[in-house]
Amino acid sequence: MDLGIEVILSIFSKTGLRQLFQQADQEAIANNENSKRIYELREDYMNCVDSVIQFLQGKNQTLARQINSLNFLPQASRFANLEDLEWAFGNMGIQDQAKHLATLFLEDLSDFIVDAVDVNFGFSRYAEKLGRSANSFDELHASLQEKPTYIDSITLTILAKKIASVQPKLVCFSVPFPGNLYAAFRCAQWIKKNYPTVKVAMGGGFPNTELRSLKDKRVFDYFDFITLDDGELPIELLVKNSSSETPKRYKRTFLLQAGEVSYKNDSPLSDYKQAQVGTPDYSDLLLDQYVSVIEVANPMHSLWTDGRWNKLTMAHGCYWAKCSFCDVSLDYIKLYEPVTAKLLVDRMEELIAATGETGFHFVDEAAPPALMRELALEILRRKLTVTWWTNIRFEKSFSKDLCQLLAASGCIAVSGGLEVASERLLKLIEKGVTVEQVARVTQNLTEAGVMVHAYLMYGYPTQTVQETIDSLEMVRQLFELGIVQSGFWHQFALTAHSPIGLNPEAYGISPKLEKIEFANNDVAFTDQTNIDHSKYNAGLKKSLYNYMHAIGFDLPLQEWFAFKVPSTTIPANYIENCLIEQQHFNTKPSAKILWLGSEPTSKVISKTKKGQTWKNVQLSFNGKTSHFEINLTHEEGTWLIKMLKDCSISTKKQMNYQQIKEDFENQLENFELFWYSKQMEKLKESGLLLL
Repeated sequence: MDLGIEVILSIFSKTGLRQLFQQADQEAIANNENSKRIYELREDYMNCVDSVIQFLQGKNQTLARQINSLNFLPQASRFANLEDLEWAFGNMGIQDQAKHLATLFLEDLSDFIVDAVDVNFGFSRYAEKLGRSANSFDELHASLQEKPTYIDSITLTILAKKIASVQPKLVCFSVPFPGNLYAAFRCAQWIKKNYPTVKVAMGGGFPNTELRSLKDKRVFDYFDFITLDDGELPIELLVKNSSSETPKRYKRTFLLQAGEVSYKNDSPLSDYKQAQVGTPDYSDLLLDQYVSVIEVANPMHSLWTDGRWNKLTMAHGCYWAKCSFCDVSLDYIKLYEPVTAKLLVDRMEELIAATGETGFHFVDEAAPPALMRELALEILRRKLTVTWWTNIRFEKSFSKDLCQLLAASGCIAVSGGLEVASERLLKLIEKGVTVEQVARVTQNLTEAGVMVHAYLMYGYPTQTVQETIDSLEMVRQLFELGIVQSGFWHQFALTAHSPIGLNPEAYGISPKLEKIEFANNDVAFTDQTNIDHSKYNAGLKKSLYNYMHAIGFDLPLQEWFAFKVPSTTIPANYIENCLIEQQHFNTKPSAKILWLGSEPTSKVISKTKKGQTWKNVQLSFNGKTSHFEINLTHEEGTWLIKMLKDCSISTKKQMNYQQIKEDFENQLENFELFWYSKQMEKLKESGLLLL
């Protein structure tokens, strides 16, 4: 079950809001003008909340026009800057505009909950501050000794009904983020009190990264087991251990033995291969009740929240696994294991049948370009209509043709780490890319119709203020040229399991190490530069917000900061010069040739000149959005029609450049002259791809 969505649906309902307003602290309301307004409008909030939730669930689409009238929803502080969003609404459809307004409505109510009911409430993550960088268990433990909050009581009521109906022997909590930690502990606490014989386990992203140095015995007052990394085999062993009299074996599992925290990894069994783990089963989730909210400020964030995405991975781990800031020492990054394209598309078809949804988010650390190519080909061969997106590295292998292929298969967006737009720092990070390379790849993706989101970093060890400002200038140019559409700045954080965390002296920093009893990931440190990078946060994010909406490109970078910053040393046309492309006439012999277009119609045209008659062929091509013609000799036209058929997506074995060249020269002369002719360039712009 997904407790999160069930709690949200319980709160944001007419009955839930009525109970919420009754629970609200009158003193807190009186001291907060925004909360006071919401409380006074409580009848309006209660009367429309069910309709709004149904609309965000995709069940009541006609409500959009009422919402957009601006007379339907009660408005508090989240609507204050509505006039600033007119630029966005001008480009949004009726449904998206209404989704955004409905999102503001829910955020107003969330603000009220924080102010007047539960300070720890978060729309998606509850009590996140209690789980973030919690080297000690003390604060979280103390919170758990207090009386359950109002939100806790809702959560526990829903959990109690589920436990009573299922009567489990083992309950497993997945905790992906710090914001899920408190709720998991509160639920585990309730189970231990009310069902003392039931075993409780925790796994997921948070323990995988944060709890590898766990020593605090008090944790096991709540959980019997905490497992790390891939969960299939560890959970299987927990189930077997519960019903077996044989000596118990474990896989990457913390537990309490003889009153002490023990880490057990003594099972001889190997983890399941990625090909063996099967297709995710979402049948017990309330798939038709999830809400789709929308954020207009950041296109990629909007993509995350607006829509229903089936989750899959192309590969376990990262094929690069070298970036110095990343947790590359941990199994979820270090152990790379891809899945075949055929199996991936099998799983996609299974999920479509099970969920009715055709959208897919591949949650890879970095999807491998070669596998993305094979995935796209398999999708096209099966004639699937799907929409998908993923995370990538800006590899040079993302050529124009590969990007066109990805788009043709339904790829709509990618996110990738540019991190720092500085050649020195990119080398220090071991990113394996250059700014020029990133510019070319993002242009190829954009021209193919694939949205590009860039992860950006500031405050990397030894980074100077000049490099920060120069990085911002690079980012400005990327957005001004329109080859990156979305981005997000985050300040560098030192993690214990990264190459920097494992060898900080090599990167010019001094970690402030603390005694670790509970979580161990984010590590405080001092940089030899002694620069307070956090002061640049507001300016970087303000400028990026504007750039994403094509505003402020002509402003000096100084305008974004309230204090003096150096002028950039980057030429104003740096990125533009990176994109100047030289014509290449050296196609790799092994390059696969693929024709994505339809079969052309042909017309033979006879021409006579000075008593000589010859035949030409006019080939007409109709694409989804275009029509064009090319004229060839009769021999060339006849050969090309056959070649296009042999290279179509329906052909299982793709021909390569060398094979096509040889076939051409068996009948005609000078293949290179033909291949690089203006007529063939038209085809290459319209679906004739070299992969």
